[in-house]
Amino acid sequence: MLHPFKAVSLSFKKAPLAIRELISLDEAACRRFLHTLHHELALTDLLVLSTCNRTEIYYSAERDQSPAIIAALGQLKGLADVSEYYPYFDILDQHLDAVRHLFEVAMGLDAQVVGDLQISNQVKQAYQWSADEDAAGPFLHRLLHTVFFTNKRVQQETSFRDGAASTSYAALELVEELTADTNNPRVLVVGLGEIGADVCRHFGDSKLFTDVTICNRTRSKADLLAAECGLKVIDFENLVPALKEADVIISSIAHHEPFFTPNMVERLDVLSYKFFIDLSVPRSIAAEVENVPGVLVYNIDAIQSKASAALERRLAAVPHVRAIIEESLMGLQDWTKEMMVSPTIQKLKNVLEQLRLEEMDRFQKKMSPEEARRVDEITKSLMQKVLKQPVIQLKAACKRGEADQLIDVLTDLFDLERQPNAV
Repeated sequence: MLHPFKAVSLSFKKAPLAIRELISLDEAACRRFLHTLHHELALTDLLVLSTCNRTEIYYSAERDQSPAIIAALGQLKGLADVSEYYPYFDILDQHLDAVRHLFEVAMGLDAQVVGDLQISNQVKQAYQWSADEDAAGPFLHRLLHTVFFTNKRVQQETSFRDGAASTSYAALELVEELTADTNNPRVLVVGLGEIGADVCRHFGDSKLFTDVTICNRTRSKADLLAAECGLKVIDFENLVPALKEADVIISSIAHHEPFFTPNMVERLDVLSYKFFIDLSVPRSIAAEVENVPGVLVYNIDAIQSKASAALERRLAAVPHVRAIIEESLMGLQDWTKEMMVSPTIQKLKNVLEQLRLEEMDRFQKKMSPEEARRVDEITKSLMQKVLKQPVIQLKAACKRGEADQLIDVLTDLFDLERQPNAV
């Protein structure tokens, strides 16, 4: 039996934006949830990942704990009856299913925009939170380091990372499409969430847009990004005049409720078309804003990947990426299986060491210090040679899936169960 690793997933594949934003967790909520799952549900190997496209919990437990996890999530989010949202969740209660899913998520294979580069950093961040909470056991440490190594291989050996086919780049392409007939369109980016900041970098690299302005509550953060990207910046207090002038407003504001409301947008006195693009989850632009004459709203679900050459290269590289993942999975499985026999190996080492020390005690009084030293070296070497073959056979049996029988034989031969605490 492999390590009992499992996952609970709510993603864009089954859950619309309205459900995803209801369930989504910010950093503080992720950390609180980790604490709850680790200390109240006693789960280990925990990873809580929440992005605009998914909220997922990875964990280790002998039995499926998804009902308790979803109930705890509902309590954290203040949902009266979380059971009504069960159909939106995928339950991965088999080791290989959960592990393969995490690989595909971290590589960007399972992203809304295939090959999205941001998800890898988000997985690293989630891993750091787990480590901070001391909720990452040996298996999760090994798994995540294997994932990161695999990601490097994908970057170095395939064209899957070529180009810029991320969600933020898709937003830039959408703006290009919307403003194709506008001379020198004025773009305003409000809020600097992770995607919003990446959008600014893409605008900075683009030669099509020369009038792009950043507005953020924290001016210093906006100044740094504006300097990096060569964009303009305004104070948050001057947002309304900037909104009136802009042709496109991109919102990446992190807030529990919509920042842009119909009343607010109506006061802008829109004379021609004005485009609002919402990159936030939960939404920062109320859906009713689109009812304001002359205003069109695009939320994150409306940002579709474009048929660019970069994306085509990524799609063509998918089989190669999957092959690399399978190689990593095989190596991880071998390590996981060896973990199962490591307690038996350690017990065997302890029992043999105890026998060696007992025999050394019997004869040490009859030996000089130099003789005792040499006998100690000889017996240690002999013990290592005796251990070598059983260890090799155990590891080989693991790969064949036949370790249980050999473990039973060694346990009976050396009475390992009666000496669990041998020194």
